[in-house]
Amino acid sequence: MTLLTLADVHLAYGHRALLDGASLSLQEGERVALIGRNGEGKSSLLKILAGLEQPDDGELQLAASAGPGRAYVPQEPVFAPGQSVFEAVAEGVAEARALRERFERLSEQHAPGEELDRLQTLVEAHHGWNWEQRVQEALQRLGLEGTPADTAVATLSGGMKKRVALARALVAAPSLLLLDEPTNHLDIDAIEWLQDLLTRRLGALVFVSHDRAFVDAVATRIVELDRGRLRSYAGRGTGTGIGVFAAYEATKARELEAEALAAARADKLLAQEEVWIRKGVEARRTRSVGRVARLVRLRAQRAERREQLGRVRLTTDAGLPPGRIVAELDDVSMRFGERVIIDRFSATLLRGDKVGLIGPNGAGKTTLLRLILGELEPSAGRVRRGTRLQVAYFDQMRAALDLEATLADTISPGSEWIEFGAEGGKRTRKHVMSYLGDFLFSPERAGSPVRTLSGGERNRLLLARLFALPANVLVLDEPTNDLDIETLELLEELLQDYEGTVFLVSHDRRFLDNVVTSTIAWEGDPAFGGRPGLWREYEGGYEVWKEQRERARVAAASMAPSSAASSSSPSSANAAQPEAARASPRTKLSYKEQRELEALPARIEALEAEQRELAATLADPAFYAREAQRAGELNRRHAKIEEELMACLERWEALGAR
Repeated sequence: MTLLTLADVHLAYGHRALLDGASLSLQEGERVALIGRNGEGKSSLLKILAGLEQPDDGELQLAASAGPGRAYVPQEPVFAPGQSVFEAVAEGVAEARALRERFERLSEQHAPGEELDRLQTLVEAHHGWNWEQRVQEALQRLGLEGTPADTAVATLSGGMKKRVALARALVAAPSLLLLDEPTNHLDIDAIEWLQDLLTRRLGALVFVSHDRAFVDAVATRIVELDRGRLRSYAGRGTGTGIGVFAAYEATKARELEAEALAAARADKLLAQEEVWIRKGVEARRTRSVGRVARLVRLRAQRAERREQLGRVRLTTDAGLPPGRIVAELDDVSMRFGERVIIDRFSATLLRGDKVGLIGPNGAGKTTLLRLILGELEPSAGRVRRGTRLQVAYFDQMRAALDLEATLADTISPGSEWIEFGAEGGKRTRKHVMSYLGDFLFSPERAGSPVRTLSGGERNRLLLARLFALPANVLVLDEPTNDLDIETLELLEELLQDYEGTVFLVSHDRRFLDNVVTSTIAWEGDPAFGGRPGLWREYEGGYEVWKEQRERARVAAASMAPSSAASSSSPSSANAAQPEAARASPRTKLSYKEQRELEALPARIEALEAEQRELAATLADPAFYAREAQRAGELNRRHAKIEEELMACLERWEALGAR
């Protein structure tokens, strides 16, 4: 049964049309992922579906049998000042609560029986007699039972606030739930918990998300907002081996190819007709009225066509090459009072490593990063840091952005030019307007203040400023929040090709798998055999870590009934586990690594051939008589080839083993 219908809806802000004849039909029980580029109008569309905004034109119809109606959770939930957790969640049953309180008040005043009967029917229809129990059940269902009900919402973390907002929406049992970026501020465990919650829920769901793994797990259908229109992409049934998002990508690629061909044919026909209409007297004598009308129609169609926006062009300035070692941590511990954040952690991080940090909110990921980069000193242990480190930092809270500054001043304060290139080497310049255009900011917006940007556009601007800085170490703290999927994929490609070192804090599981070469994970959960402050290093990304963590959980469960003797010496057991984890191979190579593995044999063969040729030349006594000055140069090259060969062979062995 159709729950909601959107018909020929239009919405514009200024000269730009966000919705241009958008139509949508939503069935009961459907879970629809709404995707699209930043600034396309996804949040505005959600607000229209929620009844919070009105379109300029068009119609929105909600089925009469829709039950309790709609509940909307924005990206950044808003709560009344001083509101407690219980009070915030109880807002979701405000109508049922008000009806019951009115009934009780009129009962005390001995109101007429007809009025009381009518109110009683309404209270029962809204399940108002047990609204307190419903609030408690929602708190428990959303994992908030450990949070005292009188806790002020303002004191909670971003992830906990999002849970409170979800509880407030779900307590009313709406027939349609609308979520705007529900995974923002949630850690990986919370995201997987939310996946399970939404897939088990019976009502319809429309959500905006750029988390591809989350979309694959939750959505039954994808709807894309593209140039003001809504395009629907059906999911694949279970057992096909194709995820909803992968099916969308394949269909979208075919559509864009067909659209480009149709546009090219239309442009060619228009060009021919323009040549014909401009011919001389002979053409005017034989001019067809119908042909002229077709030309007018072709011109109008070309003027109305909304081209697909260009792609973001991401480039980085890798700065000066650092030393081989970026940081070496030896038995490092970090405590704040009685709280253990890091307990006896050791790792060696090398130039070119791409390291993902995984852990729940508050586990200490930022503290560990600050230790690695020298912003903090450990309570115990030793940290040796590399030389010539140039660090660029991406802040998930966007604190580095001045909301009143213009886009141009944010990128290049006091100058119209941005310079790229290493010190002492060749440097290139790019005008700030051209550079902003690479990140899809038009010249007209260069003078606009940052506060006029959407959340995704602010993240894109922060990336633009970050990549304008010379840096051989990138620290990215939740860079994927609010970024559209196309920009995410381009950022993945950039980081894969980046020659420097990357430290990535992210809860986007697919992004981690596609970028990082190793993972440092918090494993202080006792359910997995952990202890406070335990961090371990793994080869590979999220999926490899998840597999190893599950093995650790099974091992911990099997060892639990055994003696307390094993628990009395945790260091040996915990020491063995990381070694097993590090030895565990990755399940697959990234695309770039696969290409590298395929190219290595030819590279090794070429180096060996060059080495043999140099050895033969250097073994010839006549060579020294003819070209004595080149002998030193060739000897140095021969030694260099030996180093390159060893590096290639080690890399070939490492990639082959994985």
